[in-house]
Amino acid sequence: MSETYRPRRRWGRRLFISFIVLLILVAAALVVADRVAASYAERTISDRVAQEVADQKATSEKPDVTVEGFPFLTQVARGVYHEIKIELADFTGPAVEGRTIRIKLLDIRANDVTAPFDTLRSGNGQITAGTVTGTGLIDYAQLSELVGQPGVKLAEKDGKLVGSAPVSALGQTVNVSGTAELTVKGDVVQVRFSDVKAEGLPDNALVRGLINSYVQKLAFNLTVPPLPLDLKVQKVEPQADGLKITAAASNVDLNSAGL
Repeated sequence: MSETYRPRRRWGRRLFISFIVLLILVAAALVVADRVAASYAERTISDRVAQEVADQKATSEKPDVTVEGFPFLTQVARGVYHEIKIELADFTGPAVEGRTIRIKLLDIRANDVTAPFDTLRSGNGQITAGTVTGTGLIDYAQLSELVGQPGVKLAEKDGKLVGSAPVSALGQTVNVSGTAELTVKGDVVQVRFSDVKAEGLPDNALVRGLINSYVQKLAFNLTVPPLPLDLKVQKVEPQADGLKITAAASNVDLNSAGL
């Protein structure tokens, strides 16, 4: 190998290494810039959702926002965001008769968000989420308080809401239990018990009359507090530790509470 070839070889190797290092530095800078931009957008969304929660006379921990997908800047360039996750811990909102309802975690997902770059740059234009869904859990302790009858216990059994309570009838205290039917009407969940049974009492007209009278007192309406991003209750499902609320909205304008 000639003496002239060796320096050229070393020079070529150094150039290649320098090029690789440069690519790594550029890639790292792009990643940092991408994360900085995403963090800024997440903080902005968090602040605006927090303001909407306050405007609805509700409270929560600071919204935890995550713009899903990487890289973020590519989504900005396209003006389309696959999913934005918004978590509101300890969401508490007003219900009826001065009551409040607490949801330990209100989990919101905004999908198919369109936000043209010019709209983000100028602040003028439409920012829209194709669909928004939210889920939260209301524990059974709160629901039992809404019934307003002493000793009432609520739980889930075989996917249904069941209730039980001690009742004084015919000179003795017995346990009455039944299954609830759940009906969603707007922001109100109607809870009505049926198929009620009383342990240790005879099945006759007198006993049935007493039980039916008590069952009417067990009926109650659960008014779900106003939820952010125009979310409306769609269904409720009994879970092991509470009643799961699922809310949804479509074509939601995010200009006032979004990007």
